[in-house]
Parts: sequence; C-alpha cells; structure tokens
Amino acid sequence: MSSVRETDLSTLLSGRVKLHQPLKGYRAGMDAVMLAASLSAGAGEHLIELGCGPGAALMSAALRLPDARFTAFEVEGWAADLARKNAQDNNVSDRVEIIEGDIARIEPRQDIDQVFFNPPFFDDPDALRPPSPEKERAWMSGDAPLPVWMRAAGYLLKGKGYLTLIHRADALADILAAAQPVFGSAVILPIHPRADRPAKRVIVKFRKGGKSPLKLLPPLVLHEGEAREYSARAQAVYDGAALELG
Repeated sequence: MSSVRETDLSTLLSGRVKLHQPLKGYRAGMDAVMLAASLSAGAGEHLIELGCGPGAALMSAALRLPDARFTAFEVEGWAADLARKNAQDNNVSDRVEIIEGDIARIEPRQDIDQVFFNPPFFDDPDALRPPSPEKERAWMSGDAPLPVWMRAAGYLLKGKGYLTLIHRADALADILAAAQPVFGSAVILPIHPRADRPAKRVIVKFRKGGKSPLKLLPPLVLHEGEAREYSARAQAVYDGAALELG
C-alpha cells in the first residue's frame, strides 16, 4: 500500500522534465540524467527500467527518446504512484507504464530491447549508514543485491538486447562478475568529479550474449574551475545532450 509523502516540484534537462519527488530522503539528480543520456533507441523499441523510484531517469529517457516505449518496475507503492503522476505531468503516460512489483519476482520473457537501472549503491549496511530512514531503500540493496538486478535484466532482455546501468566506480569488479555468463561486450564510461580525482561513478553498457572485448571510454569529467561549475560536456548532458557509448 502506498503512503502519502510531502513532495516538491523540481526540474531536469533545463526544465524539460518536471519531477515531483519527496522532500525527505533520496533526491534524484545528475546520476539519473547521465543514465538517461547514455540510452539510445530506435522507433518502436521497448525499454524497461528496474527500480524507477519517482521516475527521474525514466522521464528523462522518455523525453529524450520520443519514438520508444517504456515500462518500469518499482517495489515501493508511493514511488510508483509518484512516477505515474510524473508521467502524466510530462505528457508521456501514453507510452510509459509503471508496474508496482519486486524485481526479484520477475519472470522470464526475453522480448525486451533494452533494460536500464540505477541500483542501490550500498550493499553492505555497515559501509555507510543512510542519513535518514527514507534513504535506506534507495541506498542499500537489502534483499535485492546486484546479482538479482542482473538476473532480472537477463530474464527480460531478448538475445543481443542491451543493459545499461550507473553505479559506484569501486563496484566495477562486482558489476563485471555479476554480468557473467549472460552479458558481455562491456563498454565502460568512467565519471570523475574533477580531472585530477578518481572516478566516483561508472556507466556500463552490456549486450546479452555479447562476445566483443571490453571497451574503456575516455572519462566524463563533471566539474572544472574553483567553484562547482559543470564542465562544458557535463553541462551539455544536463541540458539534454547524449552520452555516446558506442
């Protein structure tokens, strides 16, 4: 059962995306924008997001890819309701379906063109305590660790379909391990907060049944200068430009 939460209205993609999201707890931002920017799709393709939350990445992707259709799974009833509201307010509800359901219970269908997700970042509850109870589900995998997300993607995707995800950079080894043996042809985009600092995030694109060698792309650097201005490339992505992953 969904519960009522206080929300506010924010925007993404330079105002193109209207996003109602909770005032407390996890707040969507650049991770969702970058994930959506990394997707490309032809006319009529069907994309599924696992764990869409209020729909930040989903709305951004739907507005960027107007000829594709989308389905999203979300286990939290309140978040699924909010994602439906956001789909209506962004005029994409005719091609975006939100399903309230647990990704651990997804059954094989193997007919989807692409799957994407931004999984919970902290699998170890002792690694970092979330600053509020509202963030716990968004920050920790709990009963759905990374292999569960990968298995769900494998169940959904057709042969040679694509999986794209964003995660912590230090989780890269776990991501590559969890992808085996279903996914291959990994393309990795490291994301650095600054040019002289280690990567904090990675976007990884796999192909189901892919056999091509791993490809490591030149990094995306988010900030430059003494303040926290976005770099020219990061600002272009935030404004709606694509992140080409090949």
